[in-house]
Amino acid sequence: MRGKCFSTIVKGIWGYIDYPHNFRSSKIYEGTATIKSAQFFIVINLSEIYAKSYKLRMKDTSNQYNDQIEICRALFISKMHDYGSAWRILRLPSLTDQIFIKAQRIRSLQKNEHQKIQEDEGSEFIGIVNYSIMALIQIEKGVVEQPDLSLEDATQLYDEQVAKAKQLMLDKNHDYGEAWRDMRVSSLTDLILQKLLRVKQIENNKGKTLVSEGIGANYQDMINYAIFALIHLEEMGLQKTDSNESEA
Repeated sequence: MRGKCFSTIVKGIWGYIDYPHNFRSSKIYEGTATIKSAQFFIVINLSEIYAKSYKLRMKDTSNQYNDQIEICRALFISKMHDYGSAWRILRLPSLTDQIFIKAQRIRSLQKNEHQKIQEDEGSEFIGIVNYSIMALIQIEKGVVEQPDLSLEDATQLYDEQVAKAKQLMLDKNHDYGEAWRDMRVSSLTDLILQKLLRVKQIENNKGKTLVSEGIGANYQDMINYAIFALIHLEEMGLQKTDSNESEA
């Protein structure tokens, strides 16, 4: 009887602490709590439980991030095999417009309850990830007149940009407590569109900004927002694992 009561209490406490809103609303703070049940006391250090829960959730996020990136990467490699690095001739505004088209298509799908043609939001988010990575490579390497990258070189550059975007995600998660997990896919779509409008304005200003972050940081944010959306779609059972259906 006591063992069953103990298990129930611990599960209840863990569920409360594992709920991310309680972190951000300061309902969990350092200290100890004494809980009485079945005529005995349980003393728990909440700060220690917080740390353990946070580490587990961050590890889960890292693994989920890697899983979605692997899908995007597989498509990128397949397209490189079929078409080579033809994308290397694209200037940044062209890539921005491609991402904008995909984000607008996602928003239309979300607003249209009755679709005549079944389309998948996930494939469009994959496209946003890959086009954003291409844009970051273009910023670093410059635009060329003829394709100039082998599959191996392009994949290495792809992985380097992914590593930077993921580190940014981990840093922001540390600061904001994984607030994205409480966001809906539609909200992430809107944030991507907002970033795109900012990028378009920066491009119209010839890349000059007064106080804002540069274009590269916006592309990194779009990668991470799209990955978050893909994680949500997978958790809802709406994300297809066949990356070949994407056009990017």
